[in-house]
Amino acid sequence: MSSTNQQLRDQLVETANSVAQSGALSLSGHGNISIRIPGRDEMLYTAGPSLRDFAAASVARLALDGTVLEGEVPPMAAAVVAMHTLLYQERPETGCVLHTHAPFATAFAVANKPIEGWTEAFGIFGLEDGVPLAAYGARGSAQALENIKRELTPKTQAVLLANHGVLCFHSTPALAAQVNVIVEEAAQAAIYAGAIGGARVVPPELLHTSQARAASFEAAGTQRAHS
Repeated sequence: MSSTNQQLRDQLVETANSVAQSGALSLSGHGNISIRIPGRDEMLYTAGPSLRDFAAASVARLALDGTVLEGEVPPMAAAVVAMHTLLYQERPETGCVLHTHAPFATAFAVANKPIEGWTEAFGIFGLEDGVPLAAYGARGSAQALENIKRELTPKTQAVLLANHGVLCFHSTPALAAQVNVIVEEAAQAAIYAGAIGGARVVPPELLHTSQARAASFEAAGTQRAHS
């Protein structure tokens, strides 16, 4: 095994642990994560039954056509491999794909409602178009994949899977995990807001302004006291 692959395996296990610790995970802990191997049409994939207490022994290496190159992928995990490979093919800049049944986000998926730009975080992290809803299709089926593909735009970083869960993706594992938390927090806030009149959408242009402002502070770097 190359040192690069070993580092990516370690990163995949760390990402699974961070998702579990974030709380944006269902009671069962079900979910799967993949990391693309740079420069190759391959990915590493969490083939275990849960992201909680995920073990390195459950990491599999697959080609982007779904062929298993190393390790084992049980039926339940195999059924959604095509969701991951679709995103690497459609969005070549993607470095990590994360699928969970995060409870609040999944509530919107079950209700067949998209998640809109209700929180400032959606602007800061470039989600001003919200999280669209892909119509239901059996897990990993051609219909499900077509439904996901239909919702992708250049700005899309997450898609709700109707009656199923949520799919997040980004250039790095850390950013994909962060998007998963941001989406879950927005869904949670909107559900709570329903008790006091409902969530209100921030206009997209203002969310874009929030992103530009955050970027300017990021560019300026950490501020420190001058001696």
